[in-house]
Amino acid sequence: MRSTRIAAAVAGAVMLVGSLSACNDDGGKAAGSGGGSGDAAGGKQESAQSPVDALKAAQEATAGKKTAQIDGTTLTTTPRGRITQSTKGGLDWTHGMQMNVANTMSGGGSPGKPVKSIYTKDAVYMNMSAVMPGVGGKPWMKYSYEALSKGLGGSGTFFQDVLRNADPSQPIELLIASGTAKAVGTENVNGVRATHYTGTVTMDQLSGKAGKSVRDLVQKQLAKGGAKSEQLDVWIDDHDLLVKKVEKLGGKQPSSSTALFSDYGSKVDLTPPPAGQTSTAPGA
Repeated sequence: MRSTRIAAAVAGAVMLVGSLSACNDDGGKAAGSGGGSGDAAGGKQESAQSPVDALKAAQEATAGKKTAQIDGTTLTTTPRGRITQSTKGGLDWTHGMQMNVANTMSGGGSPGKPVKSIYTKDAVYMNMSAVMPGVGGKPWMKYSYEALSKGLGGSGTFFQDVLRNADPSQPIELLIASGTAKAVGTENVNGVRATHYTGTVTMDQLSGKAGKSVRDLVQKQLAKGGAKSEQLDVWIDDHDLLVKKVEKLGGKQPSSSTALFSDYGSKVDLTPPPAGQTSTAPGA
């Protein structure tokens, strides 16, 4: 796998977790107000509670859980065709986002085989045995975030900036900040009753949530894709926890992502692989 493709796969999994709002620098709660008045039914999202108040409660509850399981997919249109990336596994945002997941990329020349990936504080470890059968006794490859950041055309701090505040509560924060949040109704998500909220986020809002190194890269990507706004939908269960997120971007290179969240508070193993089974990628 080429280094740029690896960097894109690593970034795709991170963005699937928290959206572009994962780059928020201030670490504070969104201050958005207003939003639509749609009818929310059931649970703690009763009609007496505004969508913004319900979403603020969900943001706080979701952020406070610190761990969860994710099962998500991103579809992206590129000059090489349509690329699909799925990510499944455990998330831990106790001290910034760390993950133990399997990433699978298909389309655009990608192999379409799952790659187990452990995201630590300063590097990601990828088990390349499925996509590079000849790796022998060292199936794990270590990629520093600094090297991967440069591979995406950004500064060396891109991934650190993104991972610092990434967690499943970030899309909720972004929806609050958009000022367009409204409740759609109650739906069933994986057997759980959840209230569906929707809104539209402009590219200015997305870019404004990022630090400079991320903002420069995001603006470049948005200009290339021609997208001006994003549709953002979240589903919140009766315990004020995010259970589903859907994002859709239009433009010349449209993309969409869907992520399901479950098992909040479950233990996630973040132990790096043994040194004897790990090689360091060139330039990393």
